[in-house]
Formats: sequence, structure tokens, C-alpha cells
Amino acid sequence: MKQPTNIMLTSGKIPASLLTQLLSNLPTSHPQLLLGPAVGEDAAVIDFAPGQDQLLVAKSDPITFATDAIGYYAVNVCANDLAVTGATPRFYLPTVLLPAGQADEALAQRIFHQIGAACRSLGIVVVGGHSEVTPTVNQAVVAGTMLGDVARGHVIHSGGCQPGDLVLMAGMAPVEGISIIAREKRAELLQRGWPTKQIELAANYLYEPGISVMTPARLAAQTGLVTAMHDPTEGGIATAILELTLAADVGLEFRLDSVNMPALAQQLCAEFGLDPLGVIASGALLATTPPEHAATILQSWRQHGWAGTIIGQILPKAAGLVAIRQGERVEFPRFASDEITKLWQ
Repeated sequence: MKQPTNIMLTSGKIPASLLTQLLSNLPTSHPQLLLGPAVGEDAAVIDFAPGQDQLLVAKSDPITFATDAIGYYAVNVCANDLAVTGATPRFYLPTVLLPAGQADEALAQRIFHQIGAACRSLGIVVVGGHSEVTPTVNQAVVAGTMLGDVARGHVIHSGGCQPGDLVLMAGMAPVEGISIIAREKRAELLQRGWPTKQIELAANYLYEPGISVMTPARLAAQTGLVTAMHDPTEGGIATAILELTLAADVGLEFRLDSVNMPALAQQLCAEFGLDPLGVIASGALLATTPPEHAATILQSWRQHGWAGTIIGQILPKAAGLVAIRQGERVEFPRFASDEITKLWQ
């Protein structure tokens, strides 16, 4: 085992290199584990009933950035991670931690109502979990485990892309981040002169266009033409596209100007000095496919009201990571932690 260092970690995801090292020390090998823990992979796939048509898909994820509508975030983020494997989410087990001395019955009721409403809308059943009031957190935290199933032979994973594949993006970015900014910094935005209507519009990004990517993920999976899918969350689009390359051990050309980013998102991020490419981005979907199939997937998304764009291409690993802006090669965007953490620094 490598000797630990005293380097302090920043808020957000554990660095990919360290996470790879940490995972290497865990028992992650089993004949029924078809897809286990790895950087860039969204969920586990388990052959829970060998010989049966369906495979079990499982995912755990916490919500720590958002406090408003935290139950809604928690359900949808887990559901997204199952959807990008081609799976259908079925069951949810939330762990709800409430801060001692700050939580009241109204907070508990609000969070449980949000979880229930989000699960009902997606056809998911709550089958267990845990809740407690504890002094170890200073704000509400919801960490959930979601289970689903996918037909044998139809699993999609982040490491499936190949050199030559195009990288497609459905939706826009950073939907989740913009909603969080508007909800968490509403009073400050009003003080800075932002119109109430704009703040409310941004806050409602949580629901419209929404952070769920169930629809475009299902549509892409149904074509049978995608080689990989990934759900951008912490670290934004830039981190998610980097995770694709790590999962597949490939290179990449990232066309920064092609990321669908509304003006309101750019303005809100600029207000707090955030690079929108590194802001938490649930509500967008990354998918890869050979060039000859890209038009079919993009058309399928458009027919169901989802904008789609080509934002890059997978390259051989030796080509490295290339970022293009306005036709010029620029430094590849990397973020040690999600840009949104700057809101609380």
C-alpha cells in the first residue's frame, strides 16, 4: 500500500488518481460483478440472478451542495446514474441526516415530501433507508441508494467509447448549478440588483428544463447505437468529459464553444466568478457514438424536445486531451473541485 501524504483535499470529488489508488485496495472482484467501481463509471452492474434476463444496477449518491429541494435532487441524481447504464430505476433507500439544534419537524416533513414526490413521478418505490438527527452535520444531507434493472446484453457504461466516436451532449449546462446559485444566493442577487423574475427563472431550472436526463438517456439507449453514456455532476461538463476518457483510457478533442450554455447561465456564473464548464451539471447528458450514427441520436432527441450538439471526438490515448475554442487550441479545462464551492468560500 502506498504511504499516505499530508496533502489536504479540497471540497468535492476525491482526485481521480487518488480515487483509483483507494479503490485498488478494496475487494472489488466477484464473478457476478459485471461493472464495478471505477473513475467515470456511474453505477454498478450485478448478475444477481445468473441465467435470468435482467441484471441488477445499483448506485449510491449524496447531495451536499443544495439545501433547498434536497430530496428532489437526491432522487433525480441517483436515477440519472442508473439511466445512463440503460437501466430502469425501481427502488430507493434514502439516508437522511438532519443537523442537531437546527432541524425541526417541518424540515423533516419537507424533505420526505420531496423524496416521495420525486419517486412517484419516476415510478420509483421507497423500500427502506435511514434517518437521524446528528451533531456531525451542519446542514441537511440526503445520501441515497437506488436499484434498478437492465436487460442482459444492453448495459452501457462510460468506458465503452472508442477512438473516432463523436461526443454528443443532450440538454444544456449547467442546469443544476444555475438552480443552486439562484436558490442559495437569492438575497445576495437581489442586493446586487438582479431582477426577481430572472432569479426565479434560474431557480426553476431545477424543474424546467429540469435535472433529470431519464428521457434522453432512454432514447439514446433504445437506438442501440451509443457506445457510452455519462451523467455530468460535480465538476461540470469539463470534469464529466474528462471522466469519459479516464474510464475508456482514450484521448479527446473537446470543442468548448459547442457546449449548449444559455446566456442566463453564463451571466449568473460570471456574477460569482465561476467558470460554467466546471459547475455541477445534472440536467445534461453525454453520449458517444460512431460518426455515422450521430444524426440518428440527435434526431431522436429533437423529436422529444431535447436539444443535442456534438461537443467533441474521442481520440487515441496517445493524442492526449485537446481543447478547442474559436478554432484555436487552448488549455484543457480542469477543476480540482466544483466551481460552485466558491459560493461558500
